[in-house]
Amino acid sequence: MKCEKLDVWKKALNLSIDVYKVFKDCKDFSFKDQITKSSLSIVSNIAEGSERFSDLEKIRFFEYAIGSLAEFQTQCIIGKEINYLTLEHYNKWISESDEIHKMLIGLIKKLKK
Repeated sequence: MKCEKLDVWKKALNLSIDVYKVFKDCKDFSFKDQITKSSLSIVSNIAEGSERFSDLEKIRFFEYAIGSLAEFQTQCIIGKEINYLTLEHYNKWISESDEIHKMLIGLIKKLKK
């Protein structure tokens, strides 16, 4: 299962790239670091999980990606509330991360069969 072939990996990759672009000039380095790292962690865990040999290992890394999604969504909420994130970006990223979550749940269910 090469990660580049997975639609969920492609979607998570594009999300992370978008986050880095939006926050490239942010002067709050602590917040910038947290939100970019959580987005990077989503796609990285999907990549690592896809290359594992056992289904249990794949599932574990896909679950880590789900945890990173929760962290990312929390940071989006905070970013919106402190006006670091526009409502447009907030809505887009929450929607995209919800879709990634559903895709990961689907992969996990498929692997558990």
